[in-house]
Amino acid sequence: MTRDFDSSRRAFLAMAAAGGALATLPGDQARATTGPVVETNARVVIIGAGAAGTALANRLRARLDGAAITLIDPRVQHLYQPGLTLVAAGLKPADYVVSQTTDWIPAGVDLIPDRVAAVDAEAQTVSTEGGETVAYDFLVLAPGLVLDHDAVEGFSLDMVGENGIGALYAGPEAAAATWQAASRFVEEGGRGIFTRPATEMKCAGAPLKHTFLIEDRLTRAGNRGNAEVVYAAPQGSLFGVPIVAEKVRMLFDERGIETQMSRTLRGIDPVRKIATFDTEGGAVEEGYDYIHVIPPQRAPDFVVQSGLHWADRWVGQGWADVDQYTLQHNRYPNIWAAGDIAGVPKGKTAASVKWQVPVVEDHLIAAIQGGEGTETYNGYTSCPMITRIGRAMLIEFDYNNDLVPSFPGVIAPLEELWISWLMKEVALKATYNAMLRGMA
Repeated sequence: MTRDFDSSRRAFLAMAAAGGALATLPGDQARATTGPVVETNARVVIIGAGAAGTALANRLRARLDGAAITLIDPRVQHLYQPGLTLVAAGLKPADYVVSQTTDWIPAGVDLIPDRVAAVDAEAQTVSTEGGETVAYDFLVLAPGLVLDHDAVEGFSLDMVGENGIGALYAGPEAAAATWQAASRFVEEGGRGIFTRPATEMKCAGAPLKHTFLIEDRLTRAGNRGNAEVVYAAPQGSLFGVPIVAEKVRMLFDERGIETQMSRTLRGIDPVRKIATFDTEGGAVEEGYDYIHVIPPQRAPDFVVQSGLHWADRWVGQGWADVDQYTLQHNRYPNIWAAGDIAGVPKGKTAASVKWQVPVVEDHLIAAIQGGEGTETYNGYTSCPMITRIGRAMLIEFDYNNDLVPSFPGVIAPLEELWISWLMKEVALKATYNAMLRGMA
């Protein structure tokens, strides 16, 4: 047992050091050629400079000699979104998740700091809100998603941090303000309600992590007996993977966390501190002292308005109509999608991006050469499920809901382990940064 622990500790420290070293190299030094270099004058446009778009831009820049690669994204800041749960629990400062978009973009890639207005897939052009039109031979959709806060009646982002309202997804300032509200709940007790939306969402484990962390904060503050912790969700189970859902249910039971399933947050009354939920039996009202709001999530408008979305799946959400294995558009073969926007059954996490981007790279470069790619995406998704400060479960799964652990025999996926906590709290960011450079 000691030998296994020591070996896992050494492996963890080596991975963290390697990821950190790669991430801190200047952009040109940090890139590595991931396959044979291809000479081409192809025009490649990537919409979105988040995790997927930036990682792909770095990898294509290393692979394509002579290509015109263009990134389109108005965001000045790049956000390390996996860190928002740590900020919202008072474990990291807001600036922990913030860097500059330009820090990660390699020389030779053109950045257009504007928002996309439309894609004309027939004419093969992208139009920006500023009036620029960019022609492409190959297009990658990686714009992320929209947090539809307006869909929650009575709620607005300026409320976060006040009157017991949290909303960590909205960014670093909102995550820090969420901790302000949550910390008052930890100190004073009362009734805390933790929600999630009915739509597909980025990192579906985040609502559970926030619930676990604030419950642990209450316990550490000696105030658990003065608080009710309620997890309310539209779904019928606590997690999409049955064996994980059962483990979470057991942990909730052990820690006295109440579950209210098949409940969708409709709106809040911040003055009365009342939340309204839609249920099969009609609307119900619940009082709260603290509520964590995660809004419905959907594709950016241009994806739907340009006709690039699924028409018969995820209706109203607008995810890109792509093959789940190749991530290639089902109607426009010179378009791919990666990251949150991809209309696939799994994969709205940063860890998924790590596996999706090489698939898009392989198929796009094969298309440039007049062939077909061979790489496939199996739905790999990873969720370092924090269950308390200093403990987490490293849960990894695929389209079939099979657990696919990266460290079999070393890190048990359904055990609350210190090493899994360190993977989330320390090593993950270094690995993420290396991924942005195209190195992981």
